[in-house]
Amino acid sequence: MKKSLKGVLLSGLVFPGCGQFVMKHYIRGVALMIIGSLCLLVIGMKVLQQAFVVLEKIEYGGGAIDMSEVINAVGLVDTTSDDVTYKFASLLLLFCWIIGIIDAYRSGRKKDRKEQQQRQC
Repeated sequence: MKKSLKGVLLSGLVFPGCGQFVMKHYIRGVALMIIGSLCLLVIGMKVLQQAFVVLEKIEYGGGAIDMSEVINAVGLVDTTSDDVTYKFASLLLLFCWIIGIIDAYRSGRKKDRKEQQQRQC
């Protein structure tokens, strides 16, 4: 398998920065992984906050776990997230993922060309 394809698949399907490790660009890989992890942490915190709001609404309604109550509580949660940090984290994660894919592809193409030239010589 070509290094460019392996790098793209790892960065695109596993996590941003994994493809950079295949290309032996460790600093880039670690940077993308740290940024991606921090973004996921922020997104996860927002999801947990909303889950706790739903749980509080269910508890306030008597604590009985009925599927219709759960659906109503979820419907009452603010789905239009006005949290700028959450939106920024989501966009930054998407940006990191795209940059990781593009960088892994470019680095992989360079390595593939070098290997091909070495085979021809």
